[in-house]
Amino acid sequence: MSATLVKVADLRLGSIVAEDIMANTQYPIVYKDTKITREHLIVFQAFQIPKIPVLTTSIIEKKEKEITVVPDNVKEDEVVVESMTPFASQYGKSVAEFKAEFFKWQAGSKVDIVKVRTIILPLIDYVLRDRALIFSLNELSDSKNYIYHHSVALSLISAVIAHKMGLTKGDIIQIASAAALADCGMAKVNKKILEKAGALTELELKEIQEHPFYSAQLVKDIPLLKSDMKIAIYQHHERLDGSGYPLGEKGNSIAVYSHIIAVADVFHAMTCERVYREKESSFKVLEMIRESQFGKFNIEVVHTLFSCIADLPLGTKVELSNFALATIVFVNKDTPTRPVVKLIDTSEIIDLSRNRILYIERLIVE
Repeated sequence: MSATLVKVADLRLGSIVAEDIMANTQYPIVYKDTKITREHLIVFQAFQIPKIPVLTTSIIEKKEKEITVVPDNVKEDEVVVESMTPFASQYGKSVAEFKAEFFKWQAGSKVDIVKVRTIILPLIDYVLRDRALIFSLNELSDSKNYIYHHSVALSLISAVIAHKMGLTKGDIIQIASAAALADCGMAKVNKKILEKAGALTELELKEIQEHPFYSAQLVKDIPLLKSDMKIAIYQHHERLDGSGYPLGEKGNSIAVYSHIIAVADVFHAMTCERVYREKESSFKVLEMIRESQFGKFNIEVVHTLFSCIADLPLGTKVELSNFALATIVFVNKDTPTRPVVKLIDTSEIIDLSRNRILYIERLIVE
């Protein structure tokens, strides 16, 4: 197989990388045999890589033509993608841009908080207008790029909680920025550990639990980030009962901003697909957090996230755990995760607070 150097500006999506791409990093930023996506183009531009070696064999080109179906009204060099909502499209772009920043941190660059804010601010506008979007973030995530999805989602969920708690717009942006950077220290953790699919050893787990310290070091000299937010970044894995890390802090020694990021962190992590488990219903996870995590988090923060479900407008379309489609017709504020729904096919009314077998699997975002 032969290869040729192609300018990044001239790369075609779907081209195959001929060799590992390094950029003053310990590990390749893109591995050999990877198919080029729009996300990779952003990464190449971020690292100012001018040319990329790609495979140019006739065999590969023939296979590409055999498996690619191009509609008559689409040019050959265009990519046909599944239609997305404006939010999903912006979210995908933001995750790709955040991934490029993360690679820079791995290579030793300083955190550019202005760039991070530029990445998350358009999405914050979306979720503050429509809080229901945070309950579908796990639908947009994928296990391979989880760490980048998680950081972006963490900022959005934290922003919604802060907004619902009545914080000022300035503090909402501050907490969202802190949440986006809460795991920036993961860039200093051995990449093999980050990508490991199986159970971590005790030594590997210990290194993972060092990431709040690394994160704190990366943000300590950023003047645009308030000191309270830097503390929140360091404490976001602490728990009221002392079961957290890195210091095992307890009670009032853990700031409320820390709890906002902590609750958002646990909520998103439990709902998302990971290499070792499937994604979980946001509604089911909220019930689990309220029932099993009592005494670990600030109760006001937990109730605030929980109450966001009560804000869902009547008529919101949902999919139940038995795959039936329904609309929400009544929300009891005491049990918002289990509203009364009306089945679309049969018009049957079901009170999910009484029918404990069924639950809402996901919102249908249109």
